[in-house]
Amino acid sequence: MFPSNWPKSRRRKGSKPMTKEEFNRMNGRPAAFCARSALSFGLRHSAFLVLLSPLFLHADPPRLPLPQEDRTNGKHTLAAVEKLKPLTVACAARIESPLGRTICTATIVGEDGYVLIKASEVPELQKTRIKFSDGRTADLREVHRETRLDLVLAQAVGITGLRAVSFGGAHSLGLGQWLCSVADAGKETRIGIVSAKFRRIPGEGAAMGIRMDAKASKDGKGVRIVGIARESPAEAAGLQEDDVLITIAGEKVAALDRVYDIVKKRQPGEIIDIHYLRKDKEESCRVRLASRSKVLSNWEGEDFANGGVSLRNDNFPEVLQHDIPLLPADMGGPVATLEGKVVGINIARVDRVTTFALPVEAFWTEAQLWIKADRHPPKAVLAE
Repeated sequence: MFPSNWPKSRRRKGSKPMTKEEFNRMNGRPAAFCARSALSFGLRHSAFLVLLSPLFLHADPPRLPLPQEDRTNGKHTLAAVEKLKPLTVACAARIESPLGRTICTATIVGEDGYVLIKASEVPELQKTRIKFSDGRTADLREVHRETRLDLVLAQAVGITGLRAVSFGGAHSLGLGQWLCSVADAGKETRIGIVSAKFRRIPGEGAAMGIRMDAKASKDGKGVRIVGIARESPAEAAGLQEDDVLITIAGEKVAALDRVYDIVKKRQPGEIIDIHYLRKDKEESCRVRLASRSKVLSNWEGEDFANGGVSLRNDNFPEVLQHDIPLLPADMGGPVATLEGKVVGINIARVDRVTTFALPVEAFWTEAQLWIKADRHPPKAVLAE
């Protein structure tokens, strides 16, 4: 026996379909009970749908994507902070190579040409020049380099009449507070928010981006390279697999631990001289070191940050973290409140949504002393 709606494949030969009354009796339920149950089920669900119908009638229609011009850094939004440009863009300058390539950004801290720059981006400051928003360019004179803060104070030679930033306190800022910063190497303004608490960022040392053979070389006079990280300092300097390192920064190396120790104690951005053997021929190169964390997180060359990260992105005494969309070339520029008070200097692009800035309290007291000492050097006295 089987219900009439069963498929033929499940019916026995010669069997007849059972009636509804027979089927209900087989399941212990009279036909009248089943009919009442079906009616009750239908009424309950009909009432439920009736109760829900007002919700469907008043439901919000699906939202369309926000137009690009209305987003956080769209043209309509940025129009509201256009008045801040004189307080940010006019107080920033662009650091360029002799061929005009943008290296990083500078913050103007003195009307007579004093600027603060991210030090690890300009290890050889004398080979750069500065370009201001009014079109003037000048050579730079290094005044003071502070590795601990990754800042260098310099002066634009022969330049006066600049607009210096107006500093305000940063420690009063709270999470979610709006900030603005210069972008596009000092040409534009972008906005974002304070995205984390003030804190110290420890350092992991510097790195070249190489893997080395744990075994000593055949003659015991060097260390063989067995791997090169993509987009690393070593790759940029031209080092290759199977090169044998002989000396690093003037020190002979015969074991990989020695190479590691020499490099790690230096700061990202420093340039070291390397002598090596390639096919038994001695050659040399200069390697500009990067943060170990940067090299390890990007070993295969994947640009998770969408635009790269700073050579040095750690080992800072204190940082103000924000999410303003910037690039490594924007580091060194001022970051300000929407009232126009500069509260820090951008010091490291860490990833796509994270930028570190040095808060004013971390550097400005010291920087003023550097400027004062340079403006008023001690007078020479005659030796007795």
